[in-house]
This record gives sequence, C-alpha cells and structure tokens, in this order.
Amino acid sequence: IASKIEKGRFPALKLVFLTAVLSIFITNDVALMVVVPITLATKVADLEKVIVLEAMAANGGSSISPFGNPQNIFIYFHFNIHFLDFIKEIFPLFLVSTALIILLTPKKSVFSSMGKYIIFDKKTFLYLVFFAVFIAAVLGFLPLWVGFFIILPLIFIDRQLFKVDYFLLGTFFFFFGFTDNIHHVFNIHFHKPSQVFLYSAFLSQVISNVPATLFLADFVHHWQALLWGVSVGGFGNLIGSLANLIAYKLYVKEKGNSLKFFLTFHIIGYIFFIAGIVLFFLIYIC
Repeated sequence: IASKIEKGRFPALKLVFLTAVLSIFITNDVALMVVVPITLATKVADLEKVIVLEAMAANGGSSISPFGNPQNIFIYFHFNIHFLDFIKEIFPLFLVSTALIILLTPKKSVFSSMGKYIIFDKKTFLYLVFFAVFIAAVLGFLPLWVGFFIILPLIFIDRQLFKVDYFLLGTFFFFFGFTDNIHHVFNIHFHKPSQVFLYSAFLSQVISNVPATLFLADFVHHWQALLWGVSVGGFGNLIGSLANLIAYKLYVKEKGNSLKFFLTFHIIGYIFFIAGIVLFFLIYIC
C-alpha cells in the first residue's frame, strides 16, 4: 500500500485523507495504527508534519461520526441523540478541520519508488478477513463476541501481534480511574453552553478528551457544547487525545527523533485548537 501511495501526485494528502476517512468508521485511534506505519514505510516529504496532520485528520474526521471515537460513542448513547442531529451539530468543525488539513499538508510528489514488490501471502489475506469481521462487528452486523473467536487463534498463528504498548494502555486506564475519583469529589454546575465548551476543551488538554467526557457528562445538559469541547480538546497537545499519543509513540519507535515531532505537533495542534475555539464562538455567540 505504501508503495502504491507514494507513486503519483500528492502522496502526503492521500495519506492524510485516508486517515480521516478511516477514522469515521474504525475510530481515530485505530485509523492511526493503520496509516502511520504505512506512512513510515514511504519516502514522503516532511514526514513529521505529515504524521502530525494525520493525527489532526484522525481527530477531525472522527468527530463527524457517532462511533468515530470513544467520547462520541459515550455522548451519543448517554444523551440519546438522533443520528442526523449529531452530524448536523458537529459538521462545521469537521468542515473547517478538513480545510485546514488541505491547506497545511505538503503538496510535494515523490519521484523515487521504494523499489520493492508488494507480496501478499496467505497470512495477509487471513488478516484481511479478520479485519472485515471486526468491522462488521463494530457496525452491528455481527455480535461483538465473534471477535473472541478471532483473537484466540491468533495466539497460535502470530504471537507478535500481542506485543502491544502496555504502558500506553495503562496510562489510558489511569486517566479513567483518576476521572472516576475526581467525579465523586467535585460537584460542578454549568449554566451556559460556553462554560461547558471551555471547561471540556481545556480539561481535555490535562486529562485527555475521553476521561474529560466521562467526568463532565453528569454535570451538563448541553450535549452540543460538550461534544464541541471534547472534539476541539482532542487537538492542542499530545495529551488531548489518545490518538495523539499513538501517533507520537509510533513515530518515536521508528525514527527516535522525538524533539522535532514534539515541536511540530504542538505548533500545528494549537492552530487547530484555536481555530476550533474561534469557530464555536462564531456559531454560538454571533
């Protein structure tokens, strides 16, 4: 796939848009787990910038879908929102983030190919079948328990798949535990949508947007402002979304140059963060 993408025009834009489209259906986290390794296998120009923009695309693209990320799933069911109302509410953020992605993504083409043939063996097709089954389960065409019958055989087929970043996973669960604890300590009341938006956006910068959603949901009635806040809060710094940390860890594991990526991420991340705040107030205040 990497070899095919780097041929022709606008390889970086194709990678970033692939991330955005995938995030709508398989969540922002999983979209980055798929696309960032593909990106690292290409000779795309401005690699750090492209991967950062993939993280922005994952957060922005997933915002439009009720099942695009964990916080959307929670808000969608917690507030019993109609599907079309959900999309209509967050569509402006999706539109503006897409426009920023097009504006900021490098347009350089790659003129040298990887020089490798694409080889598909039987195991590749087996993984594609497994992937299709998981998508069907997430979309509700198959029961979720079907996934266990896929995971169990993989223990014997390829144990390398279970060498995941358990520290990152533990960090995420730590945020959930921390959120549950402070939820019982504080009793917050919000009277204006702008308060809900600002608190959720900035709290996401401290404890990530999924724990921020779980913490604030019982204290708010303005689901629209909460949705906007945690969606915008996914931009900004690395903590804002687990997807951001995934992109960072995948890049550093392969390239090791964390400082350049770190600086690039926060410059671009806060461009999206500030743009999201301005857009919210333009819509709700003006």
